[in-house]
Amino acid sequence: MSPEQKALVKETWRKVAPMADTAARVFYDRLFEIDATTRLLFKATNLAEQRRKLIHALTVVVQGLDHLEALVPTLADLGRRHAQYGVTAGHYDTVGAALLWTLEQGLGSGWTPEVKAAWSGAYALLADVMRAAADKPQSLPKSPSAGVPATRRLSALVASSENQ
Repeated sequence: MSPEQKALVKETWRKVAPMADTAARVFYDRLFEIDATTRLLFKATNLAEQRRKLIHALTVVVQGLDHLEALVPTLADLGRRHAQYGVTAGHYDTVGAALLWTLEQGLGSGWTPEVKAAWSGAYALLADVMRAAADKPQSLPKSPSAGVPATRRLSALVASSENQ
């Protein structure tokens, strides 16, 4: 992601943050609408708590955009946990679609092609790390010091996205 894209994600997240719980409700409603299989993943979940966790996770990612390598162990662990809950690779696509749609609804005219590209890039980076960890749980260790291969992988993703 370019510095400009990171700035756009941060700026627009500040606009969404005041309506975070509503945005999270809209997100889950949209997710369940476009992929009914995801509803089963939350059948025993307190959705109010889940909405809080979603907003917290997105806030951590947005705040960590300038230090993506430091996020890798956390994202990898999150990917492994999501795999244990039954999340599949395809779910990442519908989650991404629901997230972008939700942001578009919340930002209204502030949802520009540049903002969409920035958020799409940010989501793709985090989803790629989470999917990789879910697919190969042993290849992305939990320890930050042991996570050098994961850090290199994210660095390569970041570098390639900046060159596009």
